[in-house]
Amino acid sequence: CSALFSDLIMIFRLQGLYYLLTGIWPVIHIYSFMFLTGYKTDVWLVKMVGLLSVAIGLSLLIRTRHPDKVLSLGAAAAFLAIDVYYTAKGTISLIYLADAFLQAIIIILVTIKTVKSFSIRQLF
Repeated sequence: CSALFSDLIMIFRLQGLYYLLTGIWPVIHIYSFMFLTGYKTDVWLVKMVGLLSVAIGLSLLIRTRHPDKVLSLGAAAAFLAIDVYYTAKGTISLIYLADAFLQAIIIILVTIKTVKSFSIRQLF
């Protein structure tokens, strides 16, 4: 059980670092961010989402003793849904499908590790 917990911690740390780096990027240098991801009309919104990503990333990095599976899965599902939906509509660049892929990997890994660590005793 301890190995599964360690695996979850590693997943949360990697997810937290990814969110921290990709979140701070548009705040620090919006032009290079838009060069890769495409032009944005609402720069303030891009920066707001970036700062929310930073907050989630820091939470996942700091809470290693009591990792938050709901935050991890919820954030990954939200980013995945937005990436896929708006890429399919042509609103955002295809590069966002790379992010969607990483979000799906996070969801799969956290789910597998959670299911493996689940015990019937936890129900009672």
